[in-house]
Amino acid sequence: MSEAIIGPRKPKITASRRLFLKTKILKKAGILLAEEKEQKNSDREQTLSERAPPLKLPGLSVQDLQNLCKDLHQKIDVVDEERYDIQAKVSKHEMEIADLNHKIFELKGKMKRPALKRVRVSAEAMLGALLGSRHKESIDFKANLKTVKKEEEKKEEVTDWRKNVDAMSGMEGRKKLFAGPTS
Repeated sequence: MSEAIIGPRKPKITASRRLFLKTKILKKAGILLAEEKEQKNSDREQTLSERAPPLKLPGLSVQDLQNLCKDLHQKIDVVDEERYDIQAKVSKHEMEIADLNHKIFELKGKMKRPALKRVRVSAEAMLGALLGSRHKESIDFKANLKTVKKEEEKKEEVTDWRKNVDAMSGMEGRKKLFAGPTS
């Protein structure tokens, strides 16, 4: 509340001082990177000199050269085995790290869903995406539909209404009963 009355807060460091400090930090980081690079190169050279001493080939007989080659092959096999073991450990640890990161992400519960946009797709493009190469052929959807035959309603025959009334009244049978055998 008091900030709104007093006004915006002024930074404690001026822009020129911030720029000066930034350049100093960048220079120091550059120097440290160069020193680290030199240290890595010297460590590499020292390790190579320890593990693979320089070869003294002049004056060796054929048998000595063959023995030297066999020794070098054995050392190469050992190094390959170590490299494979280390690579397997690294991949295992990377999988564990990825799994733990996934668990952390799930525990946070902040799953961001991307905003979906409406896309107008024509029927041809949609069929192309769904069917792929089969879409190139013309597809006749009407041919695949079942044909349904409509049953025609049975029309009653129109007859003389007088005959129909007599039949409904049931008098035909009764007349015979009353008329007797003579008629």
